[in-house]
Amino acid sequence: MKSHLVIFAVLIAGFIIYNFFFKLEDDRSDTVVNIVYASVLFGYISFMAYALLRKMKK
Repeated sequence: MKSHLVIFAVLIAGFIIYNFFFKLEDDRSDTVVNIVYASVLFGYISFMAYALLRKMKK
């Protein structure tokens, strides 16, 4: 489970770094990138929850 948390921390850091330093010039494209990145983050949260529940079941 520790490796999942490290990967999640790297994803969060990447999201923060992107929003501070690498924003796109076009607002629509920037919004699309933010939505896709946030969707990946929420998907990974759900994967971690599923993995934890599966581990608790055993």
